[in-house]
Amino acid sequence: MLRQLNAFLDKPDTGKLLLRLAIGFMMLFHGVHKVMDGIGPIISIVESHGMPGFVAWGVYLGEVVAPVLLIMGLLVRPAALVMCFTMLFAWLSTDPGLIFTITKVGGWGLEEIAFFFFGGVTIALLGGGRFSVASNPALR
Repeated sequence: MLRQLNAFLDKPDTGKLLLRLAIGFMMLFHGVHKVMDGIGPIISIVESHGMPGFVAWGVYLGEVVAPVLLIMGLLVRPAALVMCFTMLFAWLSTDPGLIFTITKVGGWGLEEIAFFFFGGVTIALLGGGRFSVASNPALR
């Protein structure tokens, strides 16, 4: 029975698609929210950490462009790495004390950042699979 279950569930390309879609859409919600609110609040955060304001535009790259590429299955590995870099920046932009906190619902203070970072690392290591809008495997 275990062999049958394993054979039934042995669908690595489908798993990669579901992972890309889940991580991509969840991150895209963050990006759309920031697009709707404008770049101003992000510039303030960036400048409060001593960086030039233009760095804030990278948030759009990591939270809008990269997730769209993941969802479409295009340039998946580079897009996943861009998202990981964005999460590292988000981590460095947060309160360092969050590392040692638990939220009101029992989650880790950096859970969301860690989820997207490690999800991006996983996608970068696995690749996008065969389900993509691109027929050329080099573009996936």
